[in-house]
Amino acid sequence: MRGAVLIALAAAIGNMLQGWDNATIAGSVLYIKKEFNLQTQPTMEGLIVAMSLIGATVITTFSGPVSDMLGRRPMLIISSVLYFLSGLVMLWAPNVYVLLLARLLDGFGIGLAVTLVPVYISETAPPEIRGQLNTFPQFTGSLGMFLSYCMVFGMSLTQAPSWRLMLGVLSIPSLAYFFLTLFYLPESPRWLVSKGRMKEAKQVLQRLRGREDVSGEMALLMEGLGVGGEVSIEEYIIGPDNELVDNQDEKDQIKLYGAEEGLSWIAKPVTGQSTLGLVSRHGSMANQSMPLMDPLVTLFGSVHEKMPEMGSMLFSNVGSMFNITENQGKTDNWDEESQKDEENHMSDGSGAESDDNLRSPLLSRQGTNAEGNMGPPTSLSMRQGSNFMQANGVGEQASMGIGGGWQLAYRKDEKKEGALKRIYLHEEGGSGSRRGSIISLPGDTHADQGEFIHAAALVSQSVLRAESLLGQQSIEEAIETQSETVTKKSVWKALLEPGVKHALIVGVGLQILQQFSGINGVLYYTPQILEQAGVGVLLSNMGIGSDSASFLISAVTTLLMLPTIGVAMRLMDLAGRRWLLLATLPVLLSSLIVLVLGNVINMGEVMHAVISTVSVVVYFCTFVMGFGPIPNILCSEIFPTSVRGICIAICALTFWIGDIIVTYSLPIMLNSIGLGGVFAIYAVVCAVAWVFVFLKVPETKGMPLEVITEFFAVGAKRAATE
Repeated sequence: MRGAVLIALAAAIGNMLQGWDNATIAGSVLYIKKEFNLQTQPTMEGLIVAMSLIGATVITTFSGPVSDMLGRRPMLIISSVLYFLSGLVMLWAPNVYVLLLARLLDGFGIGLAVTLVPVYISETAPPEIRGQLNTFPQFTGSLGMFLSYCMVFGMSLTQAPSWRLMLGVLSIPSLAYFFLTLFYLPESPRWLVSKGRMKEAKQVLQRLRGREDVSGEMALLMEGLGVGGEVSIEEYIIGPDNELVDNQDEKDQIKLYGAEEGLSWIAKPVTGQSTLGLVSRHGSMANQSMPLMDPLVTLFGSVHEKMPEMGSMLFSNVGSMFNITENQGKTDNWDEESQKDEENHMSDGSGAESDDNLRSPLLSRQGTNAEGNMGPPTSLSMRQGSNFMQANGVGEQASMGIGGGWQLAYRKDEKKEGALKRIYLHEEGGSGSRRGSIISLPGDTHADQGEFIHAAALVSQSVLRAESLLGQQSIEEAIETQSETVTKKSVWKALLEPGVKHALIVGVGLQILQQFSGINGVLYYTPQILEQAGVGVLLSNMGIGSDSASFLISAVTTLLMLPTIGVAMRLMDLAGRRWLLLATLPVLLSSLIVLVLGNVINMGEVMHAVISTVSVVVYFCTFVMGFGPIPNILCSEIFPTSVRGICIAICALTFWIGDIIVTYSLPIMLNSIGLGGVFAIYAVVCAVAWVFVFLKVPETKGMPLEVITEFFAVGAKRAATE
């Protein structure tokens, strides 16, 4: 996964430039006022700071639809060019009007980066670490602020600080960003697939994943173009095809065929045993005890509550039936070399897949202890030139891993001639022995325990046709052949799909609540309370002026955020987005309540300063762990590929409009209800945000983007029937 990590880090430099600019303008505006005599013109002073905000809002209106047409990478290249040009113009700026123009260009660059970097990272990252990689923008943004404050602090110690140089330095890192976007960053593979450029998409995926065989993910990306049809939730018991089940009714079985001669498995439909299936049919205890709980939340939760541990031995006991073999030249015989590889818990054909297998429960490694008693490794190999799906037999099925413990499978649609059903499979966990011995393994010492795999399945209509997959074609050839005939919905029709509308409610709601949760108010108040805490006096005694002291204080405050963002990066794919929000919002609420009490109750100057300082630091560090990065992460995950750009633009536009409202209403509210009243309103918003997250926001960790959108379609239709 090294390729995806480096790509995400390079893309996140766009957010570092945003953080850099935010901190630089906050410092340089003190010197801009003196040169242009703006002390008596607060409107012009505010406009200089806010012009980038206006530019970001304007460009966001167009960024989504344009990125859907032109691609993600060209928009990031344009963003870097805008950053560079704005830095040069600010370095020159002979008067305030040229400075305003430069700030507008800078805002255009910021708007493109903030809107599209999370989308780009989500579309290129593996599901298992997508949350971690999408926390990079928050980390690099805070890092940019810290470095910028350090630079401004150093310049402020000189005899004649130059605000032009402070602002113009932006052109140096933006030039590096330009070269990275132009020569290093690839186009999003999902966008390439949406435009039918399959060969390019495959090459990008091979680079990102570090392996040649990406057929499973290519099929997944192709299926991501078809969202909004009827989706059902089914259950299967999956195990080896052997003589113990030969006498059962073939109508109750779906066969899975391996590439090696004689290898096959069976999938038996069952009812009432899957947690996901039970939730989809009857709801859950959470729904029954909490009537306002969105069914979507419990659907997602049913998957994560039963997600098996990494390296699940359940799949090992029946062989790696879903493993994709990378080595195209593997023979059908189990030779001595594969016996040696068994000691390293992998077969000859899966060596390069080991990293993925470790992170994906359903992509378990070959050659485990259970397999050691079986003889030849049992893997469903998708070798080039082999039949993707055998042409004979009803209900036959072929499967491949798509990451995050999920599998993509196909079967013929018996009700519609020439059509296919796509199936997203996920292991439910648990031992087969508790449900009876219906499947056993030949030569397995554990055969008497009747171990098998219980999988939940999301079943819907595939965008591919049966004739493309039933011929003598590899999966890549089938996808490329079929891509030309895939029917795509219009953007506006896709936006009206129930799942998309449901996702927009979640995304827009999070962006509104984030902006009104108090971050701008706390930022505004920080210098004042730190001054009350005596930090300014301490620094003045060290010979540091008041302006320089404020820059140093801001740098230290920003520095404190970086370790907590690192903690959030670690937890984002372990605990999950929803858990982090539910855990951090009460801390934000408590911090704001303490600030309210500190402004209402007379505690004495020293105690008030200490309590306020601690509250502000806790608020900042908690915000960047949860409510800072997660709304953008979720918004980049929950929309279908065909409308992801425009939906992200809608959410980002909400973000910028909310930012403008909060920024310009803050002075008015301070004059009318005071600081205590402002923080009280922010505290109420945090409480509302917690309720909204609890009732409406699902957990998306470790799930492929296409599976997430499928869940939204199921959840939205279920919510409409309740």
